[in-house]
Formats: sequence, structure tokens, C-alpha cells
Amino acid sequence: MFRKKESIQIKSADQLAVMRQAGLVVAHALKAVSEAVAPGVTTADLDAIAHQVIRDAGATPSFLGYHGYPAAICASINEEVVHGIPGPRRLLEGDLISIDCGAIVDGWHGDAAVSVFVGEPSEQIAELSRVTEASLWAGLAQARAGHHLSDISHAVEHCIRSQSEYGIVEEYVGHGIGTSMHMAPPIANYGAAGHGPLLKVGMALAIEPMATLGSPVVEVLSDGWTVVTSDRLWASHWEHTVAITEAGPWVLTALDEVRL
Repeated sequence: MFRKKESIQIKSADQLAVMRQAGLVVAHALKAVSEAVAPGVTTADLDAIAHQVIRDAGATPSFLGYHGYPAAICASINEEVVHGIPGPRRLLEGDLISIDCGAIVDGWHGDAAVSVFVGEPSEQIAELSRVTEASLWAGLAQARAGHHLSDISHAVEHCIRSQSEYGIVEEYVGHGIGTSMHMAPPIANYGAAGHGPLLKVGMALAIEPMATLGSPVVEVLSDGWTVVTSDRLWASHWEHTVAITEAGPWVLTALDEVRL
């Protein structure tokens, strides 16, 4: 995914504005898909909704065709952490589905993910998703010029560890984003603060914590894509694309204007 010695791409204000447009497409697609989540709906139905929203906006799905991936979203249910392929599987009451979506506008990418309850979740699953989302926002708040990259990683880990004993997936990480969906730098969801490159105005990052109810160890299923927990306990995945600006973090994939 990442090339050795790849530099971190710096964007102009105009380029970040285009990334905001891509981010808004992603936000609207995720909103439409989230609202369609219900018992009996298939993951293919959700993919079709996202694809239509993206195309209607004049954008291109980032995921479709990426290294051969066959859909516009990743739809990962329960013990599936990331990269679940949409298909005929029907959602059941109580499921937790993590939906990851990307879009391209004029060559610039946006990428975000949400975890959505199917009907009423159990208290255990609601708390898993709440803590994972909270850790995302803790990481986003550290995306400031002059901070170190690992300040983000540390904030994510500290948020999760201070509230739970959840596993933090180590094999899949956040990433830089811009003219490609996956760029330098990789962004772990754990680690000590004060390490790695200094963050600069014009950088854009996709921060995406993945927490599990049990072991953080994962494996890939025979389809070559779907990542599941090794103990088959459930997981949650949240993600936003954020730009580093002089005024602070700008969350490019939020539906509303969010500057931290």
C-alpha cells in the first residue's frame, strides 16, 4: 500500500477545497446508506444506493475496481472488520454493519466509514461503537500543524484504553490521502506520542480506528478481501478524512462543516 521513502503530499487551499467536495459526496452516500439499513436489506442493496449517490454527484467511486475490488462500498458485518464485499447477505435485527466508502472528484479522494446498528443494538455492541467513534474524534483533534504523526495514534489508543479493554487492530491502519486513496503516511491506531513526521498545513489524512470485543488478531477470508477477527468476536470501524489547516483540523468527510 505504501512505498518506501514516499513523501507526504502537501495540498494547496484550492486542492483541499476539491477534497472537501469529494468528502461531501462520501458523507451524502454514507447518510443515504445508513438510512437504508434495516432487517432484510441486502448489502448489495446498500452498495447500489451508494453507487447511485456518487454517480449522481458526478463523482467516481474510489473503491470500485481498486486492485480488483468489485463494489462501491465495503460492508462488514459483526465479526467482519473491514473490506466485506457486498452481496446477497441480508441484514438481521441486532447486527452491526461497518460501511466504508470513497469518492473521487476531479482526481481528488475522500474516504470515510461508519458503524451502523440494524435495529436496536445490545448494550455491549452500542458501547463498542461509541468508544470506537470517540477514539476517531480524539485522533482527529490531534491533526494539527506542529504535532507529530504519532500524537494521533496515541490519542486513539488512549481513548480506547481509558474506557475499555477492547482489542485495537494493528494490521490495518489509517493513511494519507489526496490524488490517491492510499498514500504516505501510514497511521497506526496505537503508540507513544511525539514520534514520526511533523504534521504540516496542507496534509490530508484518513484516520480510521478499528476496535474489537476480543482479540485484535485478524485474518482474511477465502474471498481475498474480507477481514475478520480471529476469535470471531465483533468489531467496529469508524473513519474520517481530515485536512491540516492553519486554523486547525478540517474534517472533510463530515456532512456538516466541522473544524476542530
